Amino acid sequence: MPYKTHKSVSDQEDEEGWEQKMSQIMGDCWHQEYPRPQFRRDSFFSLDGKWQLNGAPIHVPFAPEAKLSGYRGRERGSRLSYRRYFRLPEGFAGEDDDILLHFGAVDQRARVRLNGRVIAKHEGGYLPFSINITRALVPGENQLCVDVIDSLSHAYPYGKQHRRPHGMWYTPVSGIWQSVWIEAVPRKGRIQELRITPSLDQVEILAAADSEELTIAIGGEGIEKPFVMTAAGLPGLLHMREGRTCLEAPGCEDPDIPMVGQRFRIRMEDTGLPLHHWTPEHPYLYTLTLETATDQVESYFALRTIDTGVKNGKPVLLLNGEPIFLHGVLDQGYFLDGHYLPEEPAEYRRDICRMKSLGFNCLRKHIKIEPEVFYYACDREGMLVIQDMVQNGGYSWILDTALPNLGFQKRSDHRPGWTKRRMIFVQHMKDTLEHLYNHPCIVIYTIFNEGWGQFDSDRMYRICRKLDGTRLYNSTSGWFAQKESNFDSVHAYFRNRKLTAGTRPLLISECGGYVRKIEGHLWKSYGGYGYGTAKSREELTRRIEALYEEMVLPSIADGACGCIYTQLSDVEGEINGLYTYDRKVCKVEKERIRAIAERIHMTRKQSER
Repeated sequence: MPYKTHKSVSDQEDEEGWEQKMSQIMGDCWHQEYPRPQFRRDSFFSLDGKWQLNGAPIHVPFAPEAKLSGYRGRERGSRLSYRRYFRLPEGFAGEDDDILLHFGAVDQRARVRLNGRVIAKHEGGYLPFSINITRALVPGENQLCVDVIDSLSHAYPYGKQHRRPHGMWYTPVSGIWQSVWIEAVPRKGRIQELRITPSLDQVEILAAADSEELTIAIGGEGIEKPFVMTAAGLPGLLHMREGRTCLEAPGCEDPDIPMVGQRFRIRMEDTGLPLHHWTPEHPYLYTLTLETATDQVESYFALRTIDTGVKNGKPVLLLNGEPIFLHGVLDQGYFLDGHYLPEEPAEYRRDICRMKSLGFNCLRKHIKIEPEVFYYACDREGMLVIQDMVQNGGYSWILDTALPNLGFQKRSDHRPGWTKRRMIFVQHMKDTLEHLYNHPCIVIYTIFNEGWGQFDSDRMYRICRKLDGTRLYNSTSGWFAQKESNFDSVHAYFRNRKLTAGTRPLLISECGGYVRKIEGHLWKSYGGYGYGTAKSREELTRRIEALYEEMVLPSIADGACGCIYTQLSDVEGEINGLYTYDRKVCKVEKERIRAIAERIHMTRKQSER
């Protein structure tokens, strides 16, 4: 069914005016931002910028629904045909290099053609994919086409997308919505994969490299002389350059780890480097460089752990072995003009800093996976992240929302059979864990939210723990809990009440959501979805204070380990943000909201005595 894109540029705007407008909007933003900060090479050629979509100009990486895309096509169906021409810069690649084409995300089903030749097909709209295009390139100008089918099929992860935006459902995103770029990599000696597992006193590096020798260097802010060592004869012994053997490291053959390579356990006391633990207050990142004779990759890591435990007979959440309370907000990742992307990558950091200035230390990234630059910003700024899996499958307002809010929160999620939809969800879940594994900011994953698409959650929990045992898992956020999870999880919107944990830490994974309209900063003039209203900054602040005084603070002594307030900003017709949709107005009294964080800290300390 065709549907209209929101806030399209006028059809009467001519080509020259379009180019000038897009140039002013974009500047040097997305197309100069390296898309993969944890696996960085010097080689980088961006294909962001002007493309053609169904015969009309569009500015990638923005989706056609976004104002910043400049897309003028008013109506279209489920088929999108992208095209652009490019020439590789002179000297970009050598004779012994391969050329890789990368897509950050394309929603939902994509077929990629280069110079008329089909080079790849991909399904799923939230994760990156790459293609070796060396043999399909021609000298001079190349034609790149991406044919997309986006029927908003619920067999695939679709998040909060809806053809008729209303309430908690928002404008869909279609086609290419993250950066497209090219890099040249050596054909021999290439560093292929990197998996980093930290603890408090060592880091484990699993590196896959087509080389007989690999050099590893670790540095960081304030470190004058990096720690350097060389692995000779992979697989084999790892030797430091000073001549001391650090570790015997056999090849990794664990079938549950999605890569095979060389595993190195590096004890920090052996490096001579200062020991810094990553926390929201002190988010220290070590730099990490891997090098072969022909390739070099730059990355980073942090020393941190996340776990649960018991203190004074009550379950607690532990960051680096110390109790912590996740004082967080729901972050849907929507932006007024950019839709699924901000106008520029720096806006991610601004959102993080806005929340930190209000005293929050955690974002729950709600049913959406962001470009890696978002997680990099969280890593740098010390913002903890609860990452939701992106749901697929059907949703019932009566069964999944109305009845649970009336108290009907128990039902089995075991269903016989293994449908295509479930297979897609499981594969996407596994791929998400692999894709985001190296980011220290992510401490918890949400597997299912409010019963939406939920099935065999105990089994999903076991799969996740086996693939990534360094994180914790909220198997069922809100209700319909089964047996296996790291948390008791509650959504509490309609009344404040003291809550008590069972044998697991209690996570108040959604609450609040009070509406305050700010005229001149609304997506549309009518409506106002949320959970209660406030007419002024003072009233909204007072309602939020009452929520914490009456529910959150009293629950800390009984095992509450975190609270997620809904939400960071307004999103389209859902007007319950701490900020307006355009981020221009903070709707609460900052000092009073910031004081809540101190009260949480003092209450948690008292409960530990």
